[in-house]
Formats: sequence, structure tokens, C-alpha cells
Amino acid sequence: MAMSCRDRVLAAMHKEPLDRPPVAVFTTCDTVDMMDACGASWPEAHSDPRKMAALGCAQADYFGLESVRAGFCLTEEAERLGCKMRMGGKTSSPMILSHPYTYDPQKMLFDEPEKMEEFMPVEDFVKGGRVKTAVDAMGIMHKTHGKDYVVVGGNTGPFTLAGHLLNAENLIYSVWTDPERAKKWVKAVAPYCRAFGEALLANGADVVQMSEPSASTDILSPSDFPQMSGQFVKHALGDLPGMTILHICGDSRGIIPYMYDTGVTGISVEEKVPPKEAVEIADDRGVLVGNVGCAFPLFKGTPKDVADAANASADAGFDIISAGCGVPIGTPADNIRAMVDAIKSRV
Repeated sequence: MAMSCRDRVLAAMHKEPLDRPPVAVFTTCDTVDMMDACGASWPEAHSDPRKMAALGCAQADYFGLESVRAGFCLTEEAERLGCKMRMGGKTSSPMILSHPYTYDPQKMLFDEPEKMEEFMPVEDFVKGGRVKTAVDAMGIMHKTHGKDYVVVGGNTGPFTLAGHLLNAENLIYSVWTDPERAKKWVKAVAPYCRAFGEALLANGADVVQMSEPSASTDILSPSDFPQMSGQFVKHALGDLPGMTILHICGDSRGIIPYMYDTGVTGISVEEKVPPKEAVEIADDRGVLVGNVGCAFPLFKGTPKDVADAANASADAGFDIISAGCGVPIGTPADNIRAMVDAIKSRV
């Protein structure tokens, strides 16, 4: 008997035998075609839990992916903690316009991280703003789709969130000039990340998928990852009472072992890591998700290009076949379906 979508993804998350690998995007996947199909669009879907849930479920309802997932950006937490936003439109993501904490370039010093305590108690963090929107959307998605699909709730990693509050360039500079102060800032925001993850799980999410793009090896040295990001990801994600996936953008070959060291259920990697090499480095330490290219082939390639890439990830031994990162908003529907069809035909 063929497995259900939910059972297949859960089996993959537990490294159990499968009829075939599931095809499920755990990072963002909310294209214009999905918006048109379900009638829920940006920017309203960022702030309305029912529209967020409808768009989050469209990837399964209209495109055959085997999980459902919300929210849709990495600015929910930053806005809640004081960043000013431009919410964008149907084809543009929310953008941070200002950072609430200051940096003195003459002194090369930030505000002290203790200033975070003046802003908001951690227990209040999930009770308002778009953080609450995402938490409420989990409850709706669990009710409407939780029987048939795994529900994934997305949030932002602590190093990335600290960069949003301070300006990422400033935070990275402080890693070189004042690393202890930089770590204090990341430590200060980690409880907010954890509280968000706990609330997502409590309200119906089966999996929390955290994106930590500022800890990419394009930005942060692999040798700095364990102290500057990894130890705080462990607190905010790896120690959660549920299934967890950590995504980091770029060429993650140098940090894949460190990503697993955070205690997460699994990791998500981009196409910059060749599939066979990713599987070899992962060494079966946990779930491996990916790694069909987002720019190419999903956005710019043909359906055949997508099918070939999806099969390459499956042949290499990825546990869950997915986009390598967030699916571009203009990705053609035929290309998403090609990824789905290629994997579903492997039974």
C-alpha cells in the first residue's frame, strides 16, 4: 500500500523505510501562481492568518508538494522587536527599513545587548504582530491539512535576527573587532527565536524549519560558526520538543557537521553543494533536505532540467527532495510540478 503524504514525510524525518523519498519544500514556497490559484496574495497574506494558511497550503493543494508551510519571510521577528518595515506587494517581499539599535562607527561599538531587556519580555513576543499571525496560521493549517500533510512552521535564526536589529554588516564587522559583544547580542535574541519555535509547535506545527542565512560561509567563517551561531541555534532550535530542520544558504560543505552538532533533526542545503558530496559529508547523522537549485533550474530552467536535478538529489540519497532554498516568487508552475512528478514517479 502506498504511503500517505503525511506518513511519508514523517517516516523520512525519522529515517524510517520509504516507498520513495517525499518531495516537500520546507523553506518558503509561495509563488505568484500559487497566490492566483488559492486567492490569497502578498502583502495581505503576511498579516492575515487565514490568508497565510491558504497560501501556505497551496503548495500541496495546487502543486502536489507533500507538506504545507508558512510564513513567508524572515522579517516577522525583526518587526516585532522594533525594525521599521516596508511590506512590499504581490511580487515583492517585506523589507527592513531601519534598525532599532545603534552603532557608533567612531568608537566601533554597538549599544549594549542589555538594551534588549528594555524592549519586550520574551513571554509577550509571540502575542502580537506577524509572529502571532504565523502562530495562528499553524492552528488553521493543522485543522484543515494536518491529517494529510506535515505542517511546517518557519522562523529566523538568532545570528540573522541579531543582524536585522543591528544591521547585518555591522554585526559581521563586530565578529572581527569585538566578538564577545557580538556573541552577547546573538545570545540576547536567541530566547525570542526559541519562544517562536515553541509557539509554532504548540499551535499545530509538526516541524520547525529555521533559516539562518547570515551564518552562510559566504558571510561567516566556518571556524566562527559554532560560537557565533551554532551554540545559539542549539538553544533556539535543536533543543525544541519537536522535529526541527536548519537551513543555511550558500556552500555549506564546511559547516554541515557543525549544523548537525546543533542537535536538529535534519538540515537543508543548497545546490552549491553537489548532491553526492552533501550526502557523503552528512554521513547519515540526521535528515538531509534539498537540493534542487532555486535560480537554476527551478526559476530559469526547463521542466526537464528540474526533473533531472530532482532525480540527482534522490539518487544521491537525500531523505527529502526539496528546493535548495526559498523558491523564487516567479517560478513557473510547470517547473514546480516537474519536481513533484519526477519524484512521485519513482515508486
